[in-house]
Amino acid sequence: MTDDVRAIKSVKLYFQVERIFNELRARGIADNSPIRIEDLVPFDQYHYLGTETIDEAIRALGIGPERDVLDIGAGIGGPARDLAARAGCRVTAVELQPALHKTAVSLTKRCGLARLIRHVNGDVMTVPLAPQGFDSIVSWLLFLHIPERVPLLTRVRAALKPGGKVYVEDFFERGPLTEAEWNDLRVQVYAQALPRLKEWGGHFRDAGFVDVEIIDMTDRWHPFVIERMKAFRDARPRNIAVHGKAVVDNLDEFYTTIERLFASGHLGGIRVIARNPG
Repeated sequence: MTDDVRAIKSVKLYFQVERIFNELRARGIADNSPIRIEDLVPFDQYHYLGTETIDEAIRALGIGPERDVLDIGAGIGGPARDLAARAGCRVTAVELQPALHKTAVSLTKRCGLARLIRHVNGDVMTVPLAPQGFDSIVSWLLFLHIPERVPLLTRVRAALKPGGKVYVEDFFERGPLTEAEWNDLRVQVYAQALPRLKEWGGHFRDAGFVDVEIIDMTDRWHPFVIERMKAFRDARPRNIAVHGKAVVDNLDEFYTTIERLFASGHLGGIRVIARNPG
């Protein structure tokens, strides 16, 4: 296990990721039985705005049947499954953490989507990626873990067909983060670097992308974060019964810290859409 895997594994959102199986059992869905996508959506989307952002990615990138999509930082596979189910595309889902990857493989198989989704456990900077092998590339909340953005984006662009687009959602430094806030970000989400809003566009252009569109998502994400925290707290007794107190306390700390960071005005959410020339 690499140092990065150990560090990211400490993120409280990833504490006992197998908890999704507890949720399925609580709904009367037995282990290894088939699952509908709708059964997973409340629990397998680790980003903001749920499947709404998947729909927006499909529209923005023109994803459809017979299209090949690369999902980097795929988590337990929620976006990949939603993309495949909604758009009929083929998805290669790359995830660094073995526990998340293993969970993703199991859920995808149970959803009957293994024919459309190939899960890969590894580092996006080193796993084999076919040159110009993808029509589109998507990523939700991966870039915050990686300090060197231009090398990552350069590698991503090399895997994208000419004219293909990339869709990224992540954090940015909206205001000067305090040392205490930086510590929260390092501990809670393993953040290694958060560029300012304008710096994001420069990174994409330095990597060779064109038509770079930058969208500040903060005003849409913060209400989502508040509601997520409130709903989780309101359901605390039920959640403890399903998952145990340790899981619930870890997630409560995570949700509370993220809401506090957005409320400070120093943390922001960003969406970037850019095109590979050609």
